[in-house]
Amino acid sequence: MSLRSPLLLAALLLLPLSFLSQHTHAATIEHDAGTLTLDKTPTRIVTLAFSFVDALAVAGVSPVGIADDGDKNRIIKSVRDLIGDWQSVGSRYQPSLEAIAALKPDLIIADSGRHHSIYQDLSLIAPTLMLQSRGITYRENLAVMQKISSAVDKSAQFKMRLKKHQKRMLDLKNQLNNSDTYQFAIVTDKGMWLHSPSSYAGSVIKELGLNSPMTKNINEPYLQTSFEQLLKTNPDWLLVGQYTENTVLDKWQKSPLWKMLSMAKSKQLIHVSASVWSLTSGMLAAEQIAQELASHLKK
Repeated sequence: MSLRSPLLLAALLLLPLSFLSQHTHAATIEHDAGTLTLDKTPTRIVTLAFSFVDALAVAGVSPVGIADDGDKNRIIKSVRDLIGDWQSVGSRYQPSLEAIAALKPDLIIADSGRHHSIYQDLSLIAPTLMLQSRGITYRENLAVMQKISSAVDKSAQFKMRLKKHQKRMLDLKNQLNNSDTYQFAIVTDKGMWLHSPSSYAGSVIKELGLNSPMTKNINEPYLQTSFEQLLKTNPDWLLVGQYTENTVLDKWQKSPLWKMLSMAKSKQLIHVSASVWSLTSGMLAAEQIAQELASHLKK
């Protein structure tokens, strides 16, 4: 027998151990449906909320499936740039169980607010992590991101990225020393919804040390608002994301009372991306929100 044969045998014996060291991963995660235990690192992940895609992107993980509402551009560019291609599994509101199962996932990350009614069905397909996505604050979102990083065995990468994120946010906060009040709202042809400091965008604004025009503590993240209520709120800056081409602002701006608003007097009505400010939450979205605010304040 040649000398190469024992060496080859030894290499083959070591290969499974090397492979297992890369792919075995014991993690127990407390989530909104109890406790989930994973005995290996997931490699085929399906996510049913945009914020979870942000969490995977910063951890360096690409999902195989996303509930992207049938439109890949619904995922913001800064997130798309960090992940590979994926298959759509339908809408966030009604994801396709058949499409999810066809991808043979080994982890599903679902929104406990939207998907609690199909949790059992999802769990029959793959281990399912139920976490909050909608209606949570900036800091609550970071806690969710940490759980996702633990599930995919990327805690070390998350901690490194979090430090970079915190420095980035602090640097931008230092550029935003301002006593004005800031209000983000979504507008459509049906109405306007103010995002309070309890919302994601509102809590990012608060995290940056900027003031809200809402003086009372409000637990509701989204408040449908009339023109009269906007006049009472009277923010110095109004940042709006549009979901429709024509909105109620078209009508409101024709009112003589429009000129009474502080932001109208100072021309501080700013149009921003609804996808970044409302549809998405996560480190990448927060950094983009903060950067946009800094850019507008420098003008």
